[in-house]
Amino acid sequence: MQHIEYTSADWVPRFADYLSLSFWTATAFSPTDVSAIKGWAKLLMMTEAAVSLAIAVLVVARAVNILQ
Repeated sequence: MQHIEYTSADWVPRFADYLSLSFWTATAFSPTDVSAIKGWAKLLMMTEAAVSLAIAVLVVARAVNILQ
């Protein structure tokens, strides 16, 4: 961890950290201006991105359905 003023010196990555890294890598909806430190914040950001992705997929699917 580079910013030790935000967390304790003995911080280690947990499951939520690895899950968020894989989610952001897989979806390319990575947050560029914020770095969530707490696990609940990372999970909340992933939920928000997943909902956005689902809505975008539904809009595109509806547009394709209308065009056919």
